[in-house]
Amino acid sequence: MNGSRVARTLGRLALGGFMLTAGVAHLRQPMRGQFARIVPPWVPGTPDGVVVASGVVELGLGTAVLARGGHRPVMRAVMAGFFVAVFPGNVHQFTHRIRAFGVTDQRRRFVRLLLQPLLVLWAWWALSGSGRRRR
Repeated sequence: MNGSRVARTLGRLALGGFMLTAGVAHLRQPMRGQFARIVPPWVPGTPDGVVVASGVVELGLGTAVLARGGHRPVMRAVMAGFFVAVFPGNVHQFTHRIRAFGVTDQRRRFVRLLLQPLLVLWAWWALSGSGRRRR
């Protein structure tokens, strides 16, 4: 196993763990209420329902990433798409100056916006390749 594959494997495992942790956070109070605050009003459903659904999806994605299936190109697109799909919540938090997760100033809200593209890149990088072992 070369260094690049080792790094991607570690990146994939960390990504899976991150998603499982995020999923649990979305389902437990008081974090669930914090997440509900940043759900934009135009998103269908109740904010709490959206947060619960998001948490369930995160748990599923984290589990799938850790399972190391042979469908990494699909998983990469799904994971990156998920990070893009939840980005409006971060934008809503920034544009409406919403206090959540201990983020109380615009500078921190802006930094939070910048982290979302890094999550997309992390997923794209860590899940690159076919998932098949080369001999």
